Amino acid sequence: MKPLEGIRVLDLSRVLAGPWCTQLLADLGADVIKIERPGQGDDTRHWGPPWHGEGEDRVAAYFLAANRGKRSAAIDFSQPEGAGLVRRLAEKSDVVVENFKVGALAKFGLDAETLRAANPKLIYASITGFGQDGPYKDRAGYDYIIQGMSGLMSITGQPDGAPGGEPMRVGVAVVDLFTGMYTANAILAALVRRGVTGEGAHIDSALFDVSLAILANQASNALVSGQDPPRQGNTHPNIVPYQPFACADQPLIIAVGNDRQFARLAAILGAPEWVQDERFATNAARVAHRADLIPLIQERLAKRPAADWFGDLDAAGIPAGPINTISQALSDPQAVHRQMVQAMERFRLVGSPLRVDGESSASIRPPPRLGEHTTEVLAELL
Repeated sequence: MKPLEGIRVLDLSRVLAGPWCTQLLADLGADVIKIERPGQGDDTRHWGPPWHGEGEDRVAAYFLAANRGKRSAAIDFSQPEGAGLVRRLAEKSDVVVENFKVGALAKFGLDAETLRAANPKLIYASITGFGQDGPYKDRAGYDYIIQGMSGLMSITGQPDGAPGGEPMRVGVAVVDLFTGMYTANAILAALVRRGVTGEGAHIDSALFDVSLAILANQASNALVSGQDPPRQGNTHPNIVPYQPFACADQPLIIAVGNDRQFARLAAILGAPEWVQDERFATNAARVAHRADLIPLIQERLAKRPAADWFGDLDAAGIPAGPINTISQALSDPQAVHRQMVQAMERFRLVGSPLRVDGESSASIRPPPRLGEHTTEVLAELL
């Protein structure tokens, strides 16, 4: 039995943040019913290429990434009859997840106040760009825009003056993904509280808030120092050495997390005297004298292939690893052992990273065709 078996989620969301949240809930055993617009469905069904399938079965790879484990019901809730059907489904659900603009669902009677009045135990999660209040509450929010506004892009990319030095977005929609994860966590917490009090909740998740939160140590650095952290490319603001180095054939990332690991690295590189050098003896000193230390390390690493160095580093317990392509990562022996690529009825997808009692939590239900379960859901529940 999966942890969320018996929990029903009505998913009114589309694109990525909401669907990522509900996919996680589906992996954990919830019955997720995805409400989609007839004839069109979730926007990401059409965000290709690349495509999977042909003709009516053609669907964008983007959609497949965030919608496993769900049932699709095609209902047009812009029409009174459709809105009525969705309201009735909400009365029989534990959770509703939506990512419409603030107030947009009220005209259909699908807002939190209306649905929770009919079902006081309902947990209603709203995902927006900027939240349910504040001066920006009526703005649309997309991951790319939020990455720029939140400062995330200001710390991503090569430094000013370096080749290609400019603010860069992260290579995946990380704000959407984190917002989905934060929202799923809030839903789980609300389910636990409901088990005690019997009361539902209205969860207010904002991409902008999440993007500020995930700045983590960089935001803390700014608050403590009073200075904006600069872009540092592939180096770390608080740890040295913690970056890729060019070996004789290819780069190797070395991540030294403490002074003990640095002492072992110095010995492997044939420079045990570095440990006694006041410029390098502590992490704080290494950060201050980064420009002195990094060329010394680089000079030694360039003399041997990356695989040779990795063998020595791994044996010494020093974290290190290659820079793989996505295809290389998905076929890595560890990924294969952990069964992270999941073969389904019609697809090969990346599975859930969660393990519960030693078993993968990934749902075995493939991403649905548009409206595939409409009749099934309505007959079963209404």
